[in-house]
Amino acid sequence: MAEADQKPQTAAPSQPAGESPEAREARLQTRKTWLIRFAILVVAVALIYGAWYLLVGRNHVSTDNAYVNAEVAQVTPLVSAQVVEVLVSDTQAVKKGDVLVRLDDSNMRIAYAQAEAELARAKRMFRQSSATSEALSAQVNARSADIASAEADYQKAKVDLERRLALQPSGAVSGDELTAARKAFAAAQASLNQARANRGAASGQLAANQALVSGSTVETDPAVLAAKAKLDAAKLDLDRAVIRAPIDGVVTRRQVQVGQRVAVGNQIMMIVPVTKVYVDANFKERQLRRVRPGQAATLTADLYGSDVVYHGKVVGFSGGTGSAFALIPAQNATGNWIKVVQRVPVRIELDPKELAEHPLRVGLSMEAEVDVSDR
Repeated sequence: MAEADQKPQTAAPSQPAGESPEAREARLQTRKTWLIRFAILVVAVALIYGAWYLLVGRNHVSTDNAYVNAEVAQVTPLVSAQVVEVLVSDTQAVKKGDVLVRLDDSNMRIAYAQAEAELARAKRMFRQSSATSEALSAQVNARSADIASAEADYQKAKVDLERRLALQPSGAVSGDELTAARKAFAAAQASLNQARANRGAASGQLAANQALVSGSTVETDPAVLAAKAKLDAAKLDLDRAVIRAPIDGVVTRRQVQVGQRVAVGNQIMMIVPVTKVYVDANFKERQLRRVRPGQAATLTADLYGSDVVYHGKVVGFSGGTGSAFALIPAQNATGNWIKVVQRVPVRIELDPKELAEHPLRVGLSMEAEVDVSDR
């Protein structure tokens, strides 16, 4: 009963067996010291991060939603013909002016020869018109001489008729003689009128012909110029039978084969200017408050990793968000509307020297960071 009446005693704090009070106190002091050191470290890290954000972090905005892009050149034939030779393939680097495709130019050569013949004919016609003007001018001079002769005959016939009319009352002139004088006068008058008409017709022909050649040479005649334009067009079509690279770059998506008949405007390949690519960085709308054209940017590509850093500058912003130009734009006027943070494409131009050292390809992923401290 004595044992049952005993009160339960409180168990002593657990401690390592055989640990003295001095050792226990030292152990607790060590733990407290490390806790204080850890707290100081956390505060120091927080202060360092706060200082970094105030001095650096808040002056930079970054995104990993960025991709390489370029102004890709589409190669399209300007004449319709059959392909006789293809000199490039996909992934091949070309320079501006390199021959890509040759088309059958038989019809173009025939058209060019016809245009040359028409030009020669136009020049010959001009020379002929010039020579005709000289001949017509001589005819006008000849008709003027005829008028002078006819006027002399007319004046003589007129004087003879007037003389006989004056002698008629005295009976010194017979009726037959007077009739003959009148006929001679009428004939002389008709000859004069005919000579004048002939000169008028010759002058009209000369004026009409002069209108064709006046103020022109064999090189400036309108008909010759029209023939030259036709010849130039034929030569242009002949030159277009050889399709050349419009820019420096890499051939992509070649869709043409030998024997294929290509039509005007159909895309046969693309050329990507790998030395002139840029980056479209899609920043969140709230990140763009301090972003301005001309600000410096640093970029890294997943292709090369963080060891290769590209430097560039902001050159402009897109006219709208990506969703605004989507194939099926969001209908935010509906009842079940949920706000989504929008992104705006920002174009960043890269350093050409760095691009030459580490080429990029269209579509590669990039990480972009813009320094917004310079406004």
